[in-house]
This record gives sequence, structure tokens and C-alpha cells, in this order.
Amino acid sequence: MEHERETFFNRPVNLYYMLVGSTALLSILGLVMVFSASSIYSLENKGTMYAIVIRQVIFLAICIPMTWVLSRFTLDRWKFIAQYGVIISFALLLTVKIPNLGKSVNGNNNWLNLGFIDVQPSELAKFFMILWAGFVLAKRERNGNLQINVVKLITPAFFICIVLIMLGDDLGTASVFAFIFVGLLWVSGIGYALFLLIVTVGFAAVASSVVTSSYRLKRFSVFLNPFASDQYKNFGWQPAHSLLGIASGGFFGVGLGASRQKWGNLSQAHTDFIFAVIGEELGLFGTVATLLLISILIFSIFKIALRTVDPMVRYVCCGIGCWIGIQSTLNIGTALSVLPVVGVTLPLVSYGGSALVSTFIGIGFVIGAARRDAAIYGELQKSGWSWLR
Repeated sequence: MEHERETFFNRPVNLYYMLVGSTALLSILGLVMVFSASSIYSLENKGTMYAIVIRQVIFLAICIPMTWVLSRFTLDRWKFIAQYGVIISFALLLTVKIPNLGKSVNGNNNWLNLGFIDVQPSELAKFFMILWAGFVLAKRERNGNLQINVVKLITPAFFICIVLIMLGDDLGTASVFAFIFVGLLWVSGIGYALFLLIVTVGFAAVASSVVTSSYRLKRFSVFLNPFASDQYKNFGWQPAHSLLGIASGGFFGVGLGASRQKWGNLSQAHTDFIFAVIGEELGLFGTVATLLLISILIFSIFKIALRTVDPMVRYVCCGIGCWIGIQSTLNIGTALSVLPVVGVTLPLVSYGGSALVSTFIGIGFVIGAARRDAAIYGELQKSGWSWLR
């Protein structure tokens, strides 16, 4: 039989390089764009244009060694942690209900005030729920209990998490949890009819939460036409100025740091709407490059998942891929006004310590999965990049 011609994409070690490389480049892009997007806001509110980007640098400095350590965790250690993932998630989500600890940020009541810093526990809960779900789904598969309904296994826990998040009025994060849940059900191999039913029920629940809240209804009603005369200066302001920023960028942008929309027109420019600043300052070139890097990251995660032998690692890697994929889609869709404003960050690019740490924890798990692949690790051992091994 004729051997398959070797290409860049079918060399296992290149998946590792794609994973690490795209993570590094997105993180660098994030630092640059957070500095640019936050400089005016930071100067007005913190007294210096460097305050916010310095925080992001500190978080990134914490994340890099943390990810290195997590990528060296043994599978047995991950499985031990995974058993308690759902308990950890519930505990994290309940901490914001403790008086004097819970805090509201822009109408989102799922923040925790630690005095020196505000954190969002739901970001960490995303990873621990994926870890726990991967553990229980793998246990079912490993024991041959395929007759056990996977929906019954993980639905109650995800439902409780989504309810707790919605009690804090955070539809964006709740949507991310819901899509992670749906993604895990899909990779577990449930039937098409049941999958379609669950998706239908999910969208019906979202629709119900929208129509029963005048605030959400107004935000949802303007995204297709944010320039409408009766909405432009109200709920249409953010999506309208996001579109204006992207449209003015052209092919190569107005220049790094030269965004006009960040001068008070576009709130949350360094978090929810950072993609709009990328489009304005770096143009079509910058937005396509960002999309390409995110695509490479997600592609490498799923390809590593397909190569792994252990079912828990496969499920968890797929869950992490779904998490990064849907959150990127929601953030970019919001910036392009093809989706309503839901208030989620762009992974690795937007400002936010909680989001950055949780994303790097997930990537650390995937790097560990790649290192346990004999073909990948064998090639890494032969390379001169000892720090990548």
C-alpha cells in the first residue's frame, strides 16, 4: 500500500506547535489591543493609561508558569480533581450569593469582590464542569454502560449551574454553559432526534428569558438595526459604534492606537467589543488574522482530542474546544451585530483576569493531553526546543 504523503497537518507534532503558537500569538495580540483599547478609559478612570494593560500583563505572567505546571499533571491527578468538579463549580457559583462578597458589574451580579480585585467565579466553573462531565461520560464509556442515558448523567448539574448564573442576570455566560453542554452531548453520540429536541428546548428557554425581561428584549430587538432612530442613542449605541469602527478600518485599518470609537463612543472596548477595535485599527487584515489564529487554536484542540486514547481526555478536550469556539462566536457576532449583545469576552484577547486564567487552565489540560501522545512527545524529544517538551 502506498504511504500517505506527509503534510504539515498530518504530522502529529505540528498540532502541538499549532496549539502553543496560536495561544502565544493571541495572547500577544490581546496585550497589544487591550493597551490600545483601554488607554483612554484607563486614563479617565485610573489616572494613567497603563493601569489596565499592566493588570493584563500580571495575569498573563501568572498564567504562563501555571499552564506549564498544569500541562505536567498526570492523568490520575486530573481524574482525582474531576470527581469533585461539579462540587467545585457549585461552590464557585454560590460564593457570589454571600453578602458583602457578591458584586454587580454592569448589571451582571455574578462577580466576587475580594477587595484588591474583582473575579468572576463562573469563568472557572466552565472548566471544572467540563472536567467533571468528561469524567462521568468516560466512566460510562469505559464500563460499557452505553445503555445509560447521557442526558440524565450531566443535565441536572448543568441545569443547576445555568440557573445559578441566570439568578445573577448573566445570559451570556449561561449561553456559553448551555452550548458546552450541547457540545458534550453531541460528541457523546446521542441520537439526532433527542439532540434536536434538546436544542429546541434550549432555544425556547432563551426566548422565554428574553421576552420576560424588558431589558433583554430591547437589547435583542435592536441588533439587526442598531441605527434605528428610536434606538440608536439607547440600546443600539454599542452595536452601532462597533459597526462604525469595523467599517472605518478598511483593509489595513486606521493605524494601531488610532481608533476613534474608543474615545467614549464604545464602552467596554477592551472587553466585550475588542474585536471592533481590532477591525478599526488593523482593518480586514487584523480581523482575518484574529479569526485565523482562533480557528487554528480550535482545530488543534479537536485534532488532539481525536488522537487521544483515554475517553475522559477526549471528552474534556472537546468540551474545551466547544467552550472557546462558542465564546469566540458570541463575542465576534456581537461586534458584527449579527448577534445581540450578550457580554462575553474574546478568549485570550479581551481584558479580564478570570477569563484569561480559566482559558489557560483549559489550554494547559490540552497541552498535557498532547504531551501524553507518544508520537507527539517523541518528536518533541528530538527537537531543539527543550522548553516546549
